[in-house]
Amino acid sequence: MTSDTFAKLQRPEHIAIVMDGNNRWAKERHLPGVAGHRQGTETVRKILRACRDRGIKALTLFAFSSENWRRPETEVRGLMALLVRYLRADVAELTADGVRLEFIGRRDRLSPRIARLIEESEAVTRQNTDFRLVIAFDYGGRWDITDAARRMAEDVAAGVLCADDIDESVFHGYSALSDLPLVDLLIRTGGEMRLSNFLLWQSAYTELYFVETLWPEFDTQQLDLALESFASRQRRFGGRLDGIDSQLNVTKC
Repeated sequence: MTSDTFAKLQRPEHIAIVMDGNNRWAKERHLPGVAGHRQGTETVRKILRACRDRGIKALTLFAFSSENWRRPETEVRGLMALLVRYLRADVAELTADGVRLEFIGRRDRLSPRIARLIEESEAVTRQNTDFRLVIAFDYGGRWDITDAARRMAEDVAAGVLCADDIDESVFHGYSALSDLPLVDLLIRTGGEMRLSNFLLWQSAYTELYFVETLWPEFDTQQLDLALESFASRQRRFGGRLDGIDSQLNVTKC
């Protein structure tokens, strides 16, 4: 897809990706699972560049779920080591490219060293405004919702917030990604067709795109196919598109 062609399409501002298939990719090649995760990190770099080149403003990646702690200890250690390696290797380049790096999810279960490295990486890139890269790490959609509810309840008890004033907008302000546009397009690689507890609140009207391709093999051509699928959809948000609006594929509530 050329840049001119893409510029004419309905364009997502915010893409989220469930990066599934790293272990299967490694198993198919008789490699240890961590090799698949390492290759997946290379795919992250490619897709980040491709999103920026296509004028997308934000990318949220599901890197480690709340449930991934149940995986074998060796795999968990490998994922933590990969995170450390990525941050140490890429933060300088992200800063030079104007990318703001953020993390969502729990931090109390991470080692002090990793938690500190995450905070430092966020601080270094905080002033960047060209692009937002969000890593969901030790994250779950149900945790996000219950954490927001808990903090709202604390503010109500403290007199900071009136219970009668709570609506969807207020709730959203307490959720993860509260200062980003809602997710326009959610891509899941690896052939599974479920959200797996990812961005449940933020994806109420997200366009979903599932692909059989394993994450280490997902490339810019696959991304463009997802973007073309998105551009072909009518986003009604519960409303109707009639007459001329329907013909022009205009988004309307």
